[in-house]
Amino acid sequence: MPDRPDAVEQALRALRHRDRSAAELDARLAQRGVTESEREQALETLERIGYLDDERFARTRAEQLAARGSGNALIRHDLEGRGLEEEHVEAALAALEPERERAARILERRGPGAKTARYLASRGFSPDALENLVARED
Repeated sequence: MPDRPDAVEQALRALRHRDRSAAELDARLAQRGVTESEREQALETLERIGYLDDERFARTRAEQLAARGSGNALIRHDLEGRGLEEEHVEAALAALEPERERAARILERRGPGAKTARYLASRGFSPDALENLVARED
């Protein structure tokens, strides 16, 4: 095994540039031919030393997406697509500023109207968050 770096080293390289979920890291190691038992051991090691934390990753990723103007549906879709457990997804969404308030801030910046409503809907905001915002159009 002298030519191939061990699973922990490969995982650390993958984490060097950005945080990843355990599922993403597992898939990346599997693509590189790391056996299942080696992957499990590597992930356990990284979790134990704090380099891999799905709860922290979900919270941070949700905050980043919300800051970029994403609604809860888009955030949920992104987090679930990264293999995060439902409990981490829900906790991350619950920690965010309410969706209505984020939508109201975007409305203030873009102005009311159907175009803004379509924009917010495309960014994953729920109909409930848009309910009173579009009604302001006069």
